[in-house]
Amino acid sequence: MKHAYLQYIAYHLPDDILDNETLSVRYPEWSVAKIEEKTSIKYRHICKQDETAGDLALKAAEKLLDEYEINKEEIDFVILCTQSPDYFLPTTACLLQDKLGLSKKCGAFDFNLGCSGFIYGLGIAKGLIVSSQANKILLITSETYSKYIHPDDKSNRTIFGDAAAASLISATEIEKGLNAKINDFEYNTDGGGGDLLIVKNGGSRFPVKNGLDVVDENGNIRNDNHLFMDGKAIFNYTAFEVPKMIKSVLEKNNITLSDIDVAVFHQANAYMLNIVRSRCNIPSEKFYINLQDVGNTVSSTIPIALKRAIEDKTIHNGAKVLLAGFGVGLSMGATVLTT
Repeated sequence: MKHAYLQYIAYHLPDDILDNETLSVRYPEWSVAKIEEKTSIKYRHICKQDETAGDLALKAAEKLLDEYEINKEEIDFVILCTQSPDYFLPTTACLLQDKLGLSKKCGAFDFNLGCSGFIYGLGIAKGLIVSSQANKILLITSETYSKYIHPDDKSNRTIFGDAAAASLISATEIEKGLNAKINDFEYNTDGGGGDLLIVKNGGSRFPVKNGLDVVDENGNIRNDNHLFMDGKAIFNYTAFEVPKMIKSVLEKNNITLSDIDVAVFHQANAYMLNIVRSRCNIPSEKFYINLQDVGNTVSSTIPIALKRAIEDKTIHNGAKVLLAGFGVGLSMGATVLTT
């Protein structure tokens, strides 16, 4: 049976930074200490007005190709996960194929998914490899949620940052690669909660951006032209459903929680992560959290955290790594890597 391996990861963060001091000036009722206490985020990177998810994706991919001296001619598929594409059409992945100078025999497509996107991307890449449709796949996650957030929505502005990450998935082991075998997956979807995290206006269903500002009970500005998130409902969904998914993915891979060396979950915020960790019975020393200088970068949180865990030696050769993503959709996914 053919296998798929996660080999390399690189990421790109925009230059502009939104720190807690700036947010505190904008929202005097929220101190620097309060923002950090609620989110564990000190600052987040924000793209410029004319900077797109495609731009961030290009820089992350170029960094990956250069850093690991990857032969562009060997890339036979590009997959981009984004909910902020450069255009309605054409697909941004096709534009990236050209800008990166990849072979015209390379396949390319976008898929629209949020916080579970990296997990789904690994699943898609593995499927392409196992079915002999591709041998080396460039998986990119790139998001610019800052463009969707109302300037006076203090809740979402404190959480989300912009970023892109690029990963190489291969059909064979590579001498200097991570050679992390991608094992079996578990997925979960509850589209009935689709309106809990949504940008309502601007698409085909509600094309006219005629939203009005509304102040919610917590003093946040809500507007259907911008990102809306029911944080409490998302938290409840995550806290109750993720532990079930983790139990299932471990069973599917014929391992137990004690076999796991490191768990890297979607880096939503530290408070939510610690509740989920506790409910999954994962020891804190095995649970990786690293978002204080990037914030919630949606589909890029897991690859950024993975890259950092590799660099700081949290993930070592021979480790079993539990991955889980969850959020907008509502959508969840989990898998296990064996390094």
